[in-house]
Amino acid sequence: MQDLSADYWSNRYLQQQTGWDIGYGSTPLVNYLKQLKDKTIAILIPGCGNAYEAEWLLENGFTNITVLDISPVLTAALQQKFAGKPVSIITANFFDHETQYDLILEQTFFCALDPSLRLNYVQQMQRLLKPGGKLVGVLFNRAFEGGPPFGGSKGEYEALFANHLHIKKMELCTNSIPPRKDSELFFIAEKI
Repeated sequence: MQDLSADYWSNRYLQQQTGWDIGYGSTPLVNYLKQLKDKTIAILIPGCGNAYEAEWLLENGFTNITVLDISPVLTAALQQKFAGKPVSIITANFFDHETQYDLILEQTFFCALDPSLRLNYVQQMQRLLKPGGKLVGVLFNRAFEGGPPFGGSKGEYEALFANHLHIKKMELCTNSIPPRKDSELFFIAEKI
């Protein structure tokens, strides 16, 4: 297993080695969020990075947003970015978090975790979702050398999620950003 500790991620931010950062809310997630009517639902963004999705949520009237990241360097920057805004910023290991949510957004967090942690990820997502809660986002539908990012395939994800979450949708993403075209799956999984 690779060392993907808080220090690892903090160093990536300090050295501006953030190739995954697209500078705005991910198009597939924003398009999904646009259809939500209840702006009071509890939303978690784990491994939130620069939290562009949280920015979009705030700009569109959502009021119960939590972002979580393991890097104290990043979360300190987010404290400044979101000062005075209704965003809860947590510096912690995702696997230690305990609050439950209506919606959890997945955007480049799963692919940043060592593959040996994937079953733990799915089990933790199940614990963090309220009954009927949804995990929504994008997963890479391709392999990578080394990592992170770590890739995978639709069949692998379906088998991984099967005993813990009900997959309502998992299909080739039609609105990925150009560099990720044809290499992402959009999915919606619900707590069983």
